[in-house]
Amino acid sequence: MKSRRVVVTGIGALTPIGNNLKSYWKSLVAGKSGAGPITHFDASNFKTQFACEVKDFDVTEFIHKKEARKLDKFSQYAMVVADEAFVDSGINSDQIRPERAGVIWGSGIGGMETFFKESVSFGTGTGTPRFNPFFIPKLISDIPAGHISIKYNFQGPNFTTVSACASSTNALIDAYNYIKLNKADVFIAGGSEACVFEPGIGGFNAMMALSTRNENPKKASRPFDKNRDGFVMGEGGGALILEEYQHAKKRGAKIYAEVVGGGLTADAHHITAPHPEGLGAKNVMRQAIEESGIDLTEVDYINVHGTSTPLGDIAETKAIISLFGQHAYNLNISSTKSMTGHLLGAAGVVEAIATIMAVKNNIIPPTINHERADPEIDSKLNLTLNKFQERNVDYALSNTFGFGGHNASVLFKKYKD
Repeated sequence: MKSRRVVVTGIGALTPIGNNLKSYWKSLVAGKSGAGPITHFDASNFKTQFACEVKDFDVTEFIHKKEARKLDKFSQYAMVVADEAFVDSGINSDQIRPERAGVIWGSGIGGMETFFKESVSFGTGTGTPRFNPFFIPKLISDIPAGHISIKYNFQGPNFTTVSACASSTNALIDAYNYIKLNKADVFIAGGSEACVFEPGIGGFNAMMALSTRNENPKKASRPFDKNRDGFVMGEGGGALILEEYQHAKKRGAKIYAEVVGGGLTADAHHITAPHPEGLGAKNVMRQAIEESGIDLTEVDYINVHGTSTPLGDIAETKAIISLFGQHAYNLNISSTKSMTGHLLGAAGVVEAIATIMAVKNNIIPPTINHERADPEIDSKLNLTLNKFQERNVDYALSNTFGFGGHNASVLFKKYKD
């Protein structure tokens, strides 16, 4: 059976540096940091007192207040970005066979805030224990996929991917594969996360994973910099409309880019630390490129996982050099987490959007906050430091890796009819 082409026809984004696609991309090119003091709760007693929060967001502008109360924040974010992507795609119900349209959503943690608040309320209560009847439907990780499918009457494949910080890239790759295999024609795929609250910050603090640069939050996320001290928590979500090429052409859809490869591997090394030589990262990029049928030297840009952790940044750059050899020095590499922070399960799709826009516009968003080179990271690599760069981008990879050793990489191609 001949493999079918898959294209991106709609995009939605809700991030710490922009509440829609247009503002997100503008902030990326400008090198804007989304970090600041935490406002969602009193963090004065925490080691880390800042995060990359979504700003100026009022869910009731998008969802009726009564309905919004039935949704955890991560589901609210999901509904908003799914709607932006759907509208952006220009698709309508008359152009879709419901049983051929699906939803795959990624979240690493799901409704943790709902679980936390309900548990605290139960623990401090007296008398007969009472739980909100929406407690379970609000917290389970698969619920955004269900809500999205109901809203748009998408009756095809519907599920959630959970692979920690690789979750939403997993969702994109699964949707891409279902379309290639003729199991569906259209997907809303993406991910969302909302963990800027006490257990999210406290839990990652306990692991010593977060930056504690409280005196200067905007410069805290500094991938590849010698003085990096951990990642910065982010929140938000992103959604793509993935569509079979002929289906998109028939309805006259605009096309942002083509998806041409996806890779999934495991480090099989440690639950939180990456393989020191980046073995899993190397293998996952190779898988995505081999599936596309292109040569390694045709890749122009990699939006790296680049979390600003001491071990992760080194391992990923080693993987790039090991796989690409001399071509590694011709690549542009950047970590947009330097601006958005780390959106955990939503990181993959939000960074995939940055990658797609780089392909479409021939602009590489920068890695900001770099001040001092790390001698353990090859100085000849073009890390796109502190300012965007213009170049032709025909092929670009987006990498995401998660606790448990999960690795996912998706390859985008400039759309050509």
